[in-house]
Amino acid sequence: MDPAAPDAGWSNWPAPAKLNLFLHVVGRRADGYHLLQTVFQLLDWGDVVRLRVRADGEIHRLDPLPGIDAGQDLAVRAARALQAASGSRLGADIAVDKRIPLGGGLGGGSSDAATTLVALNALWDTRLDENALAALGLSLGADVPVFVRGRSAWAEGVGEALTALDLPQRWYVVVDPRASVPTADLFRSPELTRDAPHLTIPLFLSGATTANVFEPIVRERFPAVARALDWLATHGAARLSGSGGCVFVAVDSREAGEAIVGECPGGMRAILARGVPVSPLHERLA
Repeated sequence: MDPAAPDAGWSNWPAPAKLNLFLHVVGRRADGYHLLQTVFQLLDWGDVVRLRVRADGEIHRLDPLPGIDAGQDLAVRAARALQAASGSRLGADIAVDKRIPLGGGLGGGSSDAATTLVALNALWDTRLDENALAALGLSLGADVPVFVRGRSAWAEGVGEALTALDLPQRWYVVVDPRASVPTADLFRSPELTRDAPHLTIPLFLSGATTANVFEPIVRERFPAVARALDWLATHGAARLSGSGGCVFVAVDSREAGEAIVGECPGGMRAILARGVPVSPLHERLA
């Protein structure tokens, strides 16, 4: 049955992308996990997660991603984690309209997982609060809690210690150079700066110098990302998002962004998105 069909018992839920406005690695925990500082800017663009409640308790991903076992899919794992935590006997069919590129540093898998948690919590009437959902999300990935909480935020720790930020309303041109970057390889890289300067929220908001510590490594290893950064830098302060490979630049207006998107070189894809303080998922939930 077509999950997009309006009479098929499906409901659609947004899974927004995010940008990292900067990303510093400031240390390492005893267990080997890296300590970060970053700012998550949520966007009004991303994936759409489609869900249909099942009475038999089964969890099925109907459109599995190529090369990813269904049992390892983050949305499936999120649904199973919610089942285990809540004791719900309901299940779900899951389908994703995938727009966020894999390995792009835009948080696609994490956002899909968060949307699955938040939406099924409502659809199954399991009534877990936001803190409980965020804790489940953290067990799936460090980026999942920010999507569960649904606010653009300052983040520390492994990315889970969040402080909501009222960021300036901006438009962003996001460029996908079609290079999937493996995050784990970057964290293992000997070239990675692991002692970047500690910042505070007031310093960030006052315009302190920031960077993405992964950018030099990704530039060296992925020529397509380097080309995208170089092209986008002709239009402003271009930056890598997360661990790559997508890059972005802030623009002053929708019209300026549309003009840049229209000039996108061949082999790349550009989209225009608006930074939002509140996730489209939470607006849908309300």
